[in-house]
Amino acid sequence: MTPTSQKRLVLVGVTGMVGGYALRYAFENAAVGTVTAIARRKLGISHPKLQEVLHRDFADCSSLSRALSGQDAAVFCLGAYTGAVPDTELRRITVDYAIEFARVLHGSSPNAAFSFLSGSGADSTGRSRIAFARYKGEAENALLAAGFPCVYLFRPAYIYPVEPRKEPNFSYRLLRAIYPAFQLLFPNQVIRADDLARAMVDVAVQGTDRVGRVFENRDIRAMVKRIHPSRG
Repeated sequence: MTPTSQKRLVLVGVTGMVGGYALRYAFENAAVGTVTAIARRKLGISHPKLQEVLHRDFADCSSLSRALSGQDAAVFCLGAYTGAVPDTELRRITVDYAIEFARVLHGSSPNAAFSFLSGSGADSTGRSRIAFARYKGEAENALLAAGFPCVYLFRPAYIYPVEPRKEPNFSYRLLRAIYPAFQLLFPNQVIRADDLARAMVDVAVQGTDRVGRVFENRDIRAMVKRIHPSRG
């Protein structure tokens, strides 16, 4: 692949689990020429592809307009766990931050493709009793209406961390402990964090011939197996 055909990719949420893997994979991906990583704090790494942009207030992304100019694709992984923050903050991070970032990105790079880390059960009708599902559905609806030519909505179920970490709550500690059995019994209810990141980057950069733009956990697993057979 020649440098002129390589894509310019912007990543948001690179200090998180999935975003971190997306950054690593983007460095390895020959289809990616530059990676603009937008984060609240310094990453402490260097790479020939990396263009690091510090930005602390995602409620206002206006100052990012220049950094977001000329981008071919974006992968948005910024989020928060239910219970980790108050409900008002959860909605702000899940909905408002995604919409604000999309607004500025579309103004600077209207033809960019957009991969969004949503979640299993995301409810576009707004009727769910589960706040997380309503907020993810609200964000999905806004992104689909933002004017991008391609918006890809990824709805993973349980995301397996792969590398040891401090789990955010008891449910995640339990799922990690029983992961081998859970994966065997319910394979379409789990996805590795690195596999999810690969899929989000690949689709944003290379597109897909799949009908529909919503990828449930089963779809993500099938995508990973097709593109990276050794990961199946």
